[in-house]
Amino acid sequence: MANITLSIPDELHEKMKEHSELRWSEVARQAIQKKIDDLELMNNLVKKSRLTKKDVSRISKSINRNVSKKMGFR
Repeated sequence: MANITLSIPDELHEKMKEHSELRWSEVARQAIQKKIDDLELMNNLVKKSRLTKKDVSRISKSINRNVSKKMGFR
């Protein structure tokens, strides 16, 4: 198994020490695995998509506009 070194802010480290019952390396391992799973799912979806980058940009802008309206930002 490979090892990595992770730098975190001192404030975060202090909060982690308050919960020494947790295996923080396992928490990090699970978070990394979840991110990898999400990226692989996204890659699989994108492979099957017929949308162009222009289509995606247009849809994204439309979604952002509608969410902003619903949230009362516009």
